Amino acid sequence: MIEAMLAVAAGLCRHVLCWSSVGTRQRPGLYPPAAGGRVHGEAQWQEPFGAVSPANWVALAASQYLTRYGVGREALCWVAVASRRHARRNPDALYADPLDADAYFAGRTISTPFGIFDCDVPCDAAYAVVVSAADTVADLRRPAVRVDAVGTRLTEVQSWDQGTLTHQLNVFGPAAHLWSRSGVSREDVDLANLYDGFTFNVLSWIEALGFCGPGEAGDFVSSGTRIGPDGDLPVNPHGGQLSSGRSNGYGQLYEAVVQLRGDAGPRQVAGAQVAVVTCGGGIPANCMLLTGERRRSTRRRSGVQR
Repeated sequence: MIEAMLAVAAGLCRHVLCWSSVGTRQRPGLYPPAAGGRVHGEAQWQEPFGAVSPANWVALAASQYLTRYGVGREALCWVAVASRRHARRNPDALYADPLDADAYFAGRTISTPFGIFDCDVPCDAAYAVVVSAADTVADLRRPAVRVDAVGTRLTEVQSWDQGTLTHQLNVFGPAAHLWSRSGVSREDVDLANLYDGFTFNVLSWIEALGFCGPGEAGDFVSSGTRIGPDGDLPVNPHGGQLSSGRSNGYGQLYEAVVQLRGDAGPRQVAGAQVAVVTCGGGIPANCMLLTGERRRSTRRRSGVQR
């Protein structure tokens, strides 16, 4: 996606089709052994201990975060509950049955502190987005959604070297980069489509983007009201990967476009004109700000903390 934007901005092409597909077919293994049957590189510190899933790696950071800031699993719970509340308005969501705190805590453990409802939902899906030059707007069949800014800067040692356990990797660098390149403020944002491979990803992105301070995301998402339907900052109005289905981040981008065009139907965020979209965490990640054609010049959201 970023490469497509660069190509269009450089005048190398006018339109670029970007697509992604995901499936439920299991791979033989993330780290196939090298010749001689030995595992090398980062995997040698993971596979002998059974840490072969992103659920294990992200759970380690989540566990450290909860301990460092004295935050309970309730913070993760409210992200999952809010996701399901959104999904109930999306006819295409895989899971739209009600989910409350009791059901969340009754879910089976996957990798402490994650339970089953902290993990995204595998599915078969495909998404496509067309990136076009700005001067082609008049020829488009649908209302344009503009890219206001993109954040890609990496400021941390990567997980395959030393990494950090204070938060989900690679979120603070891109977030700071994003705001440094945009005239849009946090108060202008109408919805946030945050990567949610796991509930902890959402907490990390909320803090990195500055909607609250480090260690404060638990209070920010408390009860799921602020980030749920009709909240001050709706997060993943389609239900996200936690309820709608895993999309490797493309679902968040697609939903942002639909929302900013006003085509989201029952889940439409009223007056949505500015959306922040994030992808990844734990691997090189990025984020972007998208705006609708008639973005309001001033907007303050009193419920969003700085």
